Amino acid sequence: MAVYSLGGTIAMTTDPATGGVVPALSAHDLLAAVPNLDGHGIELRVHDFRRVPGASLTFGDLTELGAAVHKTLASGDVDGIVITQGTDTIEETAFFLDLHHSHEQPIIVTGAMRNPTMAGPDGPANLYAAVLAAADPQLRGAGVLVVLNDEIHAARHVRKSHTTSPAAFVSPGAGPIGRVAEDGVRLAAALPRRYGSLVQPGSREVRVGLYTVSLGDDGYLLAAWDGRCDGLVVAAFGVGHVPQQLVDCLERLAARIPVVLSSRIGNGPVLTGTYGFLGSEKDLISRGLIPAGDLGPYQARLLLHGLLAQDADREAIAEQFALRAH
Repeated sequence: MAVYSLGGTIAMTTDPATGGVVPALSAHDLLAAVPNLDGHGIELRVHDFRRVPGASLTFGDLTELGAAVHKTLASGDVDGIVITQGTDTIEETAFFLDLHHSHEQPIIVTGAMRNPTMAGPDGPANLYAAVLAAADPQLRGAGVLVVLNDEIHAARHVRKSHTTSPAAFVSPGAGPIGRVAEDGVRLAAALPRRYGSLVQPGSREVRVGLYTVSLGDDGYLLAAWDGRCDGLVVAAFGVGHVPQQLVDCLERLAARIPVVLSSRIGNGPVLTGTYGFLGSEKDLISRGLIPAGDLGPYQARLLLHGLLAQDADREAIAEQFALRAH
């Protein structure tokens, strides 16, 4: 088993200079705080990869991490990978890694909502559960998973739903695929469907924007994206609706760059043929926007980024979103 630590709340201690907590603990420090882990006979290879807040992780960090994990898994002598990081970006890290994960061994991402200086820090329990999950043969072929609060979530569905609660991570519309209990994995659902890997991240540097539609939006800020990004994800109202004032601008953008239509709700699909008014999902798709299916805006952005980095054209991008629509 290989453990990669990236920092985050799980690795934070008080900084005397600021009085707040900052990432300071190593991967060895984190594992030393987990009781009873030695009794399971799991050999751990520890990699102190980064010590940064989750909010400061970059595509470069994740690309480098993905390459290191791929090399470790390709050796064939580890049963799984555990990654510890800040919870701010766990759902995005997990989905990013899942897009490029082509091995049978599971990758488990975990973290903590309560830092080690607080009463009842959840980091040790989450790390304990993550190691057990990564070592469990039931999860081979499951791709990338997120384990917190003893729940096992698929990367495709997991969301952070609360700013402070230890039970912050949920999977809207799907639920967790299982739990860790009595030192073992108990599955409650089938393993997540795999859609095929994008293999290694592309080498092309791209910028993908995310624009959230809101009440009274007149399109002025949307127009500012023109010429400033290689692709754009629109987080629309409901099932994929925008104010009619945005329609012409979106059509112009879609003629120049891939524009993906998602929902700002983050739970449920973008429809494709129900509503017919100006600015409806049917109207926007007819003008060249690509429906995201049930991918939330953050996941849609990561998929679009990965495809553009590999120089995928609009047709290939639309095919990939259609493949992953459900």
